[in-house]
Amino acid sequence: MPHSSDEEAFTNHDKGGILHTMPEKSTTPDLVELQKRLTAATNRGDVDAVVAFYAADAVYDMSPVGMGVFQGQAAARGFIEDWWASYEESGFEAEETLDLGNGVGFRVLVQKSRPVGTSAEVQLRYGTVSVWEDGKIARITNYTDIDKARSAAERLAQERG
Repeated sequence: MPHSSDEEAFTNHDKGGILHTMPEKSTTPDLVELQKRLTAATNRGDVDAVVAFYAADAVYDMSPVGMGVFQGQAAARGFIEDWWASYEESGFEAEETLDLGNGVGFRVLVQKSRPVGTSAEVQLRYGTVSVWEDGKIARITNYTDIDKARSAAERLAQERG
């Protein structure tokens, strides 16, 4: 949805007067911005900030990659902490961040990490489909098959429309 600039003014010439009205600026960040903030918090290794993006009853679905489904904010936190504990160093780059509409976000992420006890670097490229409600993640699903992730995200956005 296009947003007006803060400097745009509307003029009303009725009754010989001029009325300047500034468009209301949204106080809720858009979905692309929320996803960028989530990636930034992940790169800082700030689990509290990451988990704050999740609704209390959020579902973290890792079943497409064979790692199960984690229900609730506490379970998602446990999974994230366990995953991060596997690495001495880790970083995430978002190759693509989209708002597909109807509360559906899509990202292509690349994780570059060094597992605990080794000097080797591993890299994982994956797609993330997220459903957002009231500025929080209600459900997030990760896929190693980017095309499947994109198709799932597009289908979900259409279904929610």
